[in-house]
Amino acid sequence: MPSEGGDRSFTVVKLTGGEIVVRALEDEGVACAFGIPGTHNIELYDALAQSGQVRPVLVTDEQSASFMADGYWRASGRLACVNVVPGAGLTHALSGIAEAFMDSVPMLVLGCGIRQDFKKAFQLHDVDQLAIARPVTKSAVRIDRGEDLYPEIRRACAVARAGTPGPVMVEVPVNLYLSRHEVDPARWGAAVAIFPPVAAPEQIERAAAMLNGPAVRPLIYVGLGAAGLGADLVALAERLEAPVATTFQGKGVFPESHPLFLWNGFGDAAPPFARKVAAGCSATLAIGCRFSEVGTGSYGLEPPRPLIHVDIDATVPGRNYTTDLAIAADAAELVRTLLPRLGARERNESLRREIRDGHEAVWREWLSQKPTDRVSPPRLLRALQASFGPDTVFTSDSGNGTFLAMECLRLERPGKFLAPVDYSCMGYSVPAAIGARLARPDAPVIALAGDGAFLMTGLELLTAANQGVAVAVFVLRDRELAQISQFQATALSRKTASVLPDYDVSGIAAGLGVD
Repeated sequence: MPSEGGDRSFTVVKLTGGEIVVRALEDEGVACAFGIPGTHNIELYDALAQSGQVRPVLVTDEQSASFMADGYWRASGRLACVNVVPGAGLTHALSGIAEAFMDSVPMLVLGCGIRQDFKKAFQLHDVDQLAIARPVTKSAVRIDRGEDLYPEIRRACAVARAGTPGPVMVEVPVNLYLSRHEVDPARWGAAVAIFPPVAAPEQIERAAAMLNGPAVRPLIYVGLGAAGLGADLVALAERLEAPVATTFQGKGVFPESHPLFLWNGFGDAAPPFARKVAAGCSATLAIGCRFSEVGTGSYGLEPPRPLIHVDIDATVPGRNYTTDLAIAADAAELVRTLLPRLGARERNESLRREIRDGHEAVWREWLSQKPTDRVSPPRLLRALQASFGPDTVFTSDSGNGTFLAMECLRLERPGKFLAPVDYSCMGYSVPAAIGARLARPDAPVIALAGDGAFLMTGLELLTAANQGVAVAVFVLRDRELAQISQFQATALSRKTASVLPDYDVSGIAAGLGVD
């Protein structure tokens, strides 16, 4: 039908709620929707079946759906979707949603809701889902009109990616899927743009002045928020001739073969050489990090002063450590602006030699350990990197596996080490590896699963087999919840409910149809 009062023509069409939602996912570039269909969203799944762009992935448990969406983004920087039915579908998925929230991982949680077109009480799965989701999402909203489906889904994706990334939940009542809605696709418009904060010019000049002093020897400390810096981060370190430490999540953001790479952390949990180098610095430039408990070794570090803290979230700087200069800005844009204002320093061969010798001494100590009937983690992880190659993506699980991998792996780029850090949720590694492999079919993917964590989500190997997703899972087999049992033995001289009953890994694999 022609438009009124203008030359432009448009066409109003009737589409089901599922068709509209799928169109929004397609236009956002969402390629995978992880979940389990239920009575409230079968119409959505029917629309997904007609899409040539969005792949519905059936999982064995919704917890794994959110872990897969998490791994998909961390490995590729592309958004994925979690489909959950009302009630139990959401609560099953909450662990992975909360992990994404605490670790700043964007995902779209597409929650189905009960009927809103009649007011009958005690409907199937009827709980206040938005109240449940709000504490662990950036935003949780319900769409009440069919014409709002497309723009609100796209807005939710933009919010998930913007600023400090995180999960966003959108509840779509089932009656919107059951109905057709008059819409005008020509008016849907482009993606929503949400712009990051920009540093004030005087902040840039003050930061440059603090770093340019002739006696200043800065330490650079970077987290996942610095992942977009790329070559500019290397240029910054070399311009300042500054050692670079990273958070756990920031592992690989700075190439770990570089002679200025110090360690993943610099506090009490770091090797003596890293602590010594950091203690010899006289300023800290912290970029895209939060000084969280895990990354700081239970706050066991003290950044050299003055502390310049840059983060896209203005509430982060100063939260755990008092800052001398707090800057709310996108890390990549700030560093691009700051670099021309920094004077180039001479190459510090003494510093580089100290760092090189420190790394070599750590590895000599690790490799000098006498062989036992158990596998040496440093030898295992070094062998895995040598065998699978530099493009390998590693996923780990809550506990010792994450800490061992963080220390022993040497990575050159971000998106290669995917670990549950600040929420530290067990069961992450296997489903995250599947999500990572779907996102990066060109890269080998290895899951480092603790034997306790494997019991939680190891059944997702069935999903991998069904989807034709090639991942390698290494079950780290100590037959206990090792980190906890170690804490118990050290502090209490006994182990309680932390020793695992034995089980047959090969039997489980055979039952799932995998080698």
